[in-house]
Amino acid sequence: MAGSADHGSGRLGSRPEQIAAPPSVAPGRHPLGLDGQRDGAFLVPGGLDPAKPAPLIVALHGAGGIATHIVDLVATQAERHGIIVLAPESRGPTWDVIRGGYGPDVAFIDRALTKVFGLHPVDPARIAVSGFSDGASYALSLGVINGDLFDHILAFSPGFLVPTTTADTPRIFISHGVHDEVLPIDPCSRRIVPALRRAGYDVDYHEFDGGHVVPPDMVERGVARFLG
Repeated sequence: MAGSADHGSGRLGSRPEQIAAPPSVAPGRHPLGLDGQRDGAFLVPGGLDPAKPAPLIVALHGAGGIATHIVDLVATQAERHGIIVLAPESRGPTWDVIRGGYGPDVAFIDRALTKVFGLHPVDPARIAVSGFSDGASYALSLGVINGDLFDHILAFSPGFLVPTTTADTPRIFISHGVHDEVLPIDPCSRRIVPALRRAGYDVDYHEFDGGHVVPPDMVERGVARFLG
């Protein structure tokens, strides 16, 4: 069934159930092929059973980032656990809500989801949205707005949360470096996490001795929570 899309409010409409196309893509990394300049990529791990729905992680880059960097961040875990990764790129240097409001990036993510849903079966009960830095803030925001699509949110060093509405209560993983000088931990995750918990979300929160980075063990913990 399709969701109720409202891109100006951050609502995504694409759902895996509405796509019934047979698998048509080989394992490996592929460009999305939806835009000639700011496009994105997706990763299909080897060994997937074309008849079995796979988990999906939507991975959102930080400010000025590109899709290949965020795919690199989760690729090892994706290959190990058979997870499809979708990494769309923002229309501008960062995500739309940070530049003024939801709209074009939400629409592009919706198009990207529809494409990936048509290439391989996706398990509707195992879809996560993740991101680093600005991408983590955007993942948190889209995740709580679209909790009926995303059952997990993996946010690595987020700065803020801008929900227009909420749907369901996805489980949330957040990590943040105590020496982060780009998005300092005190006004960011140490405020975000208590607010989410007060709102009733199940939040698994980890601080680590580092800066504005994503240690591999944090990715491993986040993915383990998603699949657990």
